[in-house]
Amino acid sequence: MSGMHTAIIMDGNGRWARRQGKPRWRGHLAGVESVRDVVRGSPELGITTLTLYAFSSDNWKRPAAEVGRLFWLLREYCRREQDELLANGVRVTHVGRRDRLPGKALAALDHLTRRSATGTRLHLRLAIDYGAQEMIAAAARRLADEVAAGTRRPEEITRAALELALTDGVPPVDLLVRTAGEQRLSDFLLWEAAYAELVFTPTYWPDFRRTDLANAVAEYQRRERRFGGLRVVAGQAQTGQRAAVG
Repeated sequence: MSGMHTAIIMDGNGRWARRQGKPRWRGHLAGVESVRDVVRGSPELGITTLTLYAFSSDNWKRPAAEVGRLFWLLREYCRREQDELLANGVRVTHVGRRDRLPGKALAALDHLTRRSATGTRLHLRLAIDYGAQEMIAAAARRLADEVAAGTRRPEEITRAALELALTDGVPPVDLLVRTAGEQRLSDFLLWEAAYAELVFTPTYWPDFRRTDLANAVAEYQRRERRFGGLRVVAGQAQTGQRAAVG
Protein backbone atom coordinates (compact mmCIF):
# COMPACT_ATOMS: atom_id res chain seq x y z
CA MET A 1 0.00 0.00 0.00
CA SER A 2 1.61 3.28 -1.12
CA GLY A 3 0.70 6.80 -0.03
CA MET A 4 1.25 8.99 2.97
CA HIS A 5 2.02 7.47 6.37
CA THR A 6 0.80 9.73 9.16
CA ALA A 7 1.38 9.03 12.83
CA ILE A 8 -0.37 10.81 15.71
CA ILE A 9 0.51 11.11 19.38
CA MET A 10 -2.97 11.57 20.80
CA ASP A 11 -2.15 13.77 23.80
CA GLY A 12 -4.22 15.94 26.13
CA ASN A 13 -7.20 13.78 27.09
CA GLY A 14 -6.62 14.26 30.81
CA ARG A 15 -6.02 18.02 30.54
CA TRP A 16 -9.14 18.38 28.40
CA ALA A 17 -11.16 16.59 31.07
CA ARG A 18 -9.78 18.75 33.89
CA ARG A 19 -10.68 21.92 31.98
CA GLN A 20 -14.20 20.53 31.64
CA GLY A 21 -14.33 19.75 35.35
CA LYS A 22 -14.63 16.03 34.55
CA PRO A 23 -12.66 12.94 35.60
CA ARG A 24 -9.72 11.96 33.38
CA TRP A 25 -11.50 8.95 31.90
CA ARG A 26 -14.10 11.24 30.34
CA GLY A 27 -11.29 12.77 28.30
CA HIS A 28 -10.32 9.35 26.98
CA LEU A 29 -13.97 8.67 26.16
CA ALA A 30 -14.27 11.98 24.28
CA GLY A 31 -11.07 11.15 22.42
CA VAL A 32 -12.74 8.15 20.79
CA GLU A 33 -14.84 10.52 18.69
CA SER A 34 -11.64 12.16 17.48
CA VAL A 35 -10.28 8.76 16.46
CA ARG A 36 -13.48 8.04 14.59
CA ASP A 37 -13.43 11.35 12.69
CA VAL A 38 -9.72 11.20 11.84
CA VAL A 39 -10.01 7.63 10.57
CA ARG A 40 -12.97 8.61 8.41
CA GLY A 41 -11.16 11.62 6.96
CA SER A 42 -7.69 10.18 6.42
CA PRO A 43 -8.17 8.53 2.98
CA GLU A 44 -9.56 11.77 1.55
CA LEU A 45 -6.31 13.48 2.61
CA GLY A 46 -4.11 10.95 0.81
CA ILE A 47 -3.27 9.05 3.99
CA THR A 48 -3.08 5.31 3.43
CA THR A 49 -1.28 4.36 6.66
CA LEU A 50 -2.31 5.88 9.99
CA THR A 51 -0.52 4.94 13.22
CA LEU A 52 -2.13 6.10 16.46
CA TYR A 53 -0.25 6.11 19.76
CA ALA A 54 -2.99 4.69 21.95
CA PHE A 55 -1.07 3.35 24.97
CA SER A 56 2.64 3.57 25.61
CA SER A 57 4.66 1.07 27.61
CA ASP A 58 5.13 3.82 30.20
CA ASN A 59 1.37 4.28 30.60
CA TRP A 60 1.30 1.22 32.89
CA LYS A 61 2.53 3.66 35.56
CA ARG A 62 -0.87 5.34 35.61
CA PRO A 63 -3.51 4.45 38.22
CA ALA A 64 -4.96 0.97 37.72
CA ALA A 65 -8.48 2.35 37.41
CA GLU A 66 -7.49 4.63 34.53
CA VAL A 67 -5.61 1.82 32.77
CA GLY A 68 -8.65 -0.40 33.14
CA ARG A 69 -10.87 2.26 31.56
CA LEU A 70 -8.47 2.61 28.65
CA PHE A 71 -8.59 -1.08 27.85
CA TRP A 72 -12.36 -1.10 28.25
CA LEU A 73 -12.48 1.70 25.67
CA LEU A 74 -10.23 -0.31 23.36
CA ARG A 75 -12.52 -3.31 23.63
CA GLU A 76 -15.59 -1.20 22.97
CA TYR A 77 -13.95 0.57 20.03
CA CYS A 78 -13.10 -2.74 18.40
CA ARG A 79 -16.64 -3.99 18.91
CA ARG A 80 -18.65 -0.88 18.02
CA GLU A 81 -16.57 0.39 15.12
CA GLN A 82 -16.03 -2.94 13.40
CA ASP A 83 -18.87 -2.71 10.88
CA GLU A 84 -17.98 0.81 9.77
CA LEU A 85 -14.28 0.01 9.52
CA LEU A 86 -14.98 -3.05 7.38
CA ALA A 87 -17.42 -1.15 5.16
CA ASN A 88 -14.84 1.59 4.59
CA GLY A 89 -11.99 -0.75 3.68
CA VAL A 90 -9.95 -0.10 6.82
CA ARG A 91 -7.41 -2.72 7.82
CA VAL A 92 -6.56 -2.69 11.53
CA THR A 93 -3.34 -4.05 12.99
CA HIS A 94 -1.61 -3.81 16.36
CA VAL A 95 1.97 -2.72 16.98
CA GLY A 96 3.54 -3.24 20.39
CA ARG A 97 3.70 -5.94 23.04
CA ARG A 98 0.91 -8.47 23.35
CA ASP A 99 1.87 -10.37 26.49
CA ARG A 100 0.72 -7.70 28.96
CA LEU A 101 -2.62 -6.79 27.35
CA PRO A 102 -5.78 -7.81 29.23
CA GLY A 103 -7.31 -10.94 27.74
CA LYS A 104 -10.67 -9.49 26.69
CA ALA A 105 -9.10 -6.42 25.09
CA LEU A 106 -6.58 -8.55 23.22
CA ALA A 107 -9.30 -10.92 22.01
CA ALA A 108 -11.37 -8.00 20.68
CA LEU A 109 -8.33 -6.51 18.97
CA ASP A 110 -7.35 -9.84 17.40
CA HIS A 111 -10.93 -10.40 16.19
CA LEU A 112 -10.99 -6.98 14.50
CA THR A 113 -7.55 -7.59 13.02
CA ARG A 114 -8.69 -10.87 11.45
CA ARG A 115 -11.98 -9.46 10.17
CA SER A 116 -10.36 -6.39 8.61
CA ALA A 117 -7.36 -8.13 7.04
CA THR A 118 -8.56 -7.54 3.46
CA GLY A 119 -9.02 -3.77 3.85
CA THR A 120 -7.04 -1.76 1.31
CA ARG A 121 -8.25 1.84 1.66
CA LEU A 122 -6.52 2.63 4.96
CA HIS A 123 -4.11 0.71 7.17
CA LEU A 124 -4.92 1.72 10.75
CA ARG A 125 -2.15 0.72 13.16
CA LEU A 126 -2.93 0.92 16.86
CA ALA A 127 0.24 1.31 18.95
CA ILE A 128 -0.70 -0.30 22.26
CA ASP A 129 1.80 -1.17 24.99
CA TYR A 130 4.30 0.32 22.57
CA GLY A 131 7.82 1.67 23.14
CA ALA A 132 10.11 2.33 20.18
CA GLN A 133 13.36 1.54 21.95
CA GLU A 134 12.01 -1.79 23.13
CA MET A 135 10.72 -2.60 19.65
CA ILE A 136 14.12 -1.85 18.09
CA ALA A 137 15.84 -4.05 20.67
CA ALA A 138 13.38 -6.87 20.04
CA ALA A 139 13.98 -6.70 16.27
CA ALA A 140 17.74 -6.81 16.87
CA ARG A 141 17.33 -9.86 19.10
CA ARG A 142 15.37 -11.68 16.39
CA LEU A 143 18.17 -11.06 13.90
CA ALA A 144 20.77 -12.17 16.45
CA ASP A 145 18.79 -15.37 17.05
CA GLU A 146 18.87 -16.07 13.31
CA VAL A 147 22.66 -15.65 13.31
CA ALA A 148 22.96 -17.99 16.30
CA ALA A 149 20.76 -20.53 14.51
CA GLY A 150 22.91 -20.32 11.37
CA THR A 151 20.12 -19.01 9.14
CA ARG A 152 21.67 -15.56 8.71
CA ARG A 153 25.26 -14.39 8.42
CA PRO A 154 26.43 -11.50 10.63
CA GLU A 155 27.20 -9.36 7.59
CA GLU A 156 23.57 -9.73 6.53
CA ILE A 157 22.45 -7.65 9.52
CA THR A 158 22.16 -4.45 7.56
CA ARG A 159 20.10 -1.32 7.99
CA ALA A 160 17.57 -2.73 5.52
CA ALA A 161 17.38 -6.06 7.37
CA LEU A 162 16.79 -4.36 10.71
CA GLU A 163 14.18 -2.06 9.21
CA LEU A 164 12.28 -5.00 7.75
CA ALA A 165 12.43 -6.89 11.05
CA LEU A 166 11.15 -3.82 12.87
CA THR A 167 8.47 -2.56 10.48
CA ASP A 168 7.38 -5.66 8.55
CA GLY A 169 7.45 -3.58 5.38
CA VAL A 170 5.27 -0.69 6.62
CA PRO A 171 6.58 2.50 4.97
CA PRO A 172 8.39 5.21 6.95
CA VAL A 173 6.39 7.97 8.61
CA ASP A 174 5.94 11.04 6.42
CA LEU A 175 4.06 13.22 8.90
CA LEU A 176 4.02 12.96 12.68
CA VAL A 177 1.47 15.03 14.59
CA ARG A 178 1.35 15.58 18.34
CA THR A 179 -1.60 17.28 19.99
CA ALA A 180 -1.87 19.28 23.24
CA GLY A 181 1.23 21.43 22.77
CA GLU A 182 3.97 19.06 23.91
CA GLN A 183 6.99 18.90 21.58
CA ARG A 184 8.66 15.54 22.06
CA LEU A 185 8.40 12.05 20.54
CA SER A 186 7.93 10.13 23.80
CA ASP A 187 9.54 6.94 22.47
CA PHE A 188 7.16 6.73 19.49
CA LEU A 189 8.30 5.33 16.13
CA LEU A 190 11.88 6.54 16.59
CA TRP A 191 13.20 4.51 13.64
CA GLU A 192 10.21 4.98 11.36
CA ALA A 193 10.03 8.73 11.99
CA ALA A 194 13.72 9.41 11.34
CA TYR A 195 12.88 11.74 8.44
CA ALA A 196 9.28 12.55 9.31
CA GLU A 197 7.97 16.08 9.22
CA LEU A 198 6.81 17.04 12.72
CA VAL A 199 3.74 19.14 13.38
CA PHE A 200 2.80 20.14 16.94
CA THR A 201 -0.61 21.61 17.70
CA PRO A 202 -1.94 23.06 20.97
CA THR A 203 -5.32 21.43 20.34
CA TYR A 204 -6.20 18.76 22.88
CA TRP A 205 -6.92 15.39 21.33
CA PRO A 206 -10.68 15.33 22.18
CA ASP A 207 -11.06 18.55 20.15
CA PHE A 208 -8.96 17.34 17.21
CA ARG A 209 -10.93 16.61 14.02
CA ARG A 210 -10.26 15.86 10.37
CA THR A 211 -10.08 19.60 9.66
CA ASP A 212 -7.14 19.82 12.08
CA LEU A 213 -5.55 16.85 10.36
CA ALA A 214 -6.09 18.54 6.99
CA ASN A 215 -4.26 21.61 8.34
CA ALA A 216 -1.35 19.40 9.43
CA VAL A 217 -1.23 17.74 6.01
CA ALA A 218 -1.26 21.18 4.34
CA GLU A 219 1.67 22.22 6.54
CA TYR A 220 3.49 19.01 5.59
CA GLN A 221 2.96 19.75 1.90
CA ARG A 222 4.59 23.16 2.33
CA ARG A 223 7.75 21.65 3.78
CA GLU A 224 10.95 20.90 1.85
CA ARG A 225 12.19 17.37 2.54
CA ARG A 226 15.91 16.90 1.84
CA PHE A 227 16.68 13.49 3.41
CA GLY A 228 20.31 14.53 3.58
CA GLY A 229 20.30 15.28 -0.15
CA LEU A 230 18.73 17.78 -2.52
CA ARG A 231 15.43 19.58 -2.18
CA VAL A 232 12.32 17.40 -2.27
CA VAL A 233 8.86 18.94 -2.00
CA ALA A 234 7.03 17.01 0.72
CA GLY A 235 3.85 16.44 -1.23
CA GLN A 236 5.82 14.93 -4.10
CA ALA A 237 8.12 12.66 -2.06
CA GLN A 238 7.83 8.97 -2.81
CA THR A 239 8.93 5.99 -0.78
CA GLY A 240 11.52 5.08 -3.43
CA GLN A 241 13.10 8.52 -3.15
CA ARG A 242 13.35 8.15 0.61
CA ALA A 243 15.17 4.87 0.27
CA ALA A 244 17.57 6.22 -2.34
CA VAL A 245 18.53 9.43 -0.59
CA GLY A 246 18.25 8.60 3.11
